[in-house]
Amino acid sequence: MDDAAVLTDRVELLPVYDFSEPTESDPARYEPAAAPEPAPLRLVTPDEHPIDSEPAAPAAAAADAPSARQIIEAMLFSSDAPLSAARLADFLDGTPVRVVHGLIDELNATYAASGLSFRIQEIAGGYRMLTLPDFQPWVARLNKHRSQTRLTGAALEALSIVAYKQPIIRAEVEAIRGVACGEVLNRLREMGLVKIAGRAEIVGRPLLYATTRKFLDLFGLADLNDLPPMEALTLKRAPAVAPPLPMTPATDNAAVETQPAARAAAVS
Repeated sequence: MDDAAVLTDRVELLPVYDFSEPTESDPARYEPAAAPEPAPLRLVTPDEHPIDSEPAAPAAAAADAPSARQIIEAMLFSSDAPLSAARLADFLDGTPVRVVHGLIDELNATYAASGLSFRIQEIAGGYRMLTLPDFQPWVARLNKHRSQTRLTGAALEALSIVAYKQPIIRAEVEAIRGVACGEVLNRLREMGLVKIAGRAEIVGRPLLYATTRKFLDLFGLADLNDLPPMEALTLKRAPAVAPPLPMTPATDNAAVETQPAARAAAVS
């Protein structure tokens, strides 16, 4: 086979493309594009697109802002005294008092539906969060425990001296306070705040007192290095009371009253 025949076969194997423009006479190659259908017109109301209003805040920001009911709940939870509805309304930037009453009713309804142990009660001209009477035995036990761990002024003074001067003997504590501290130190030992740390190497070998781990836990200290500077420790003393003036006997008063009369008689 000659070269011309081979070339002819290769040309016939190549695909044939038609680059001519389509015409209307060839419907298979000419399909005019359909015009898009116009969107249906709809009347927009002023509520959907207000003209003279600022754009609405993002929904996420509105969701993050606390509601008035949550603010009332937080304030009553944090307060240690009753809060009146008028005062709550002032904190809510002038919310009407009747609205505050309604929000409190909603909170109590939520507490009741959730089975919570407290309610918002009106007491002493205001509102407070109070536990239900059914939980009184457990609350009484808690109050008893608090009273047992409450420190008096004398106990707090003695405990402060032991904390800063430990280990220290009782005589030194009494010398600093100026009063006997035996009963106070025993009470601190019963509460677990003070312990016996040994005996001093002096005559009589008196007991040495020091603080315990419970003392650190009670005052939120990691160790004794967290104590405030000793200069901040001030012991409150009762003001000195002047001794009462001595009563003048009645006979002396009579003598004093008769002296001017006697002088007058002598002059006359």
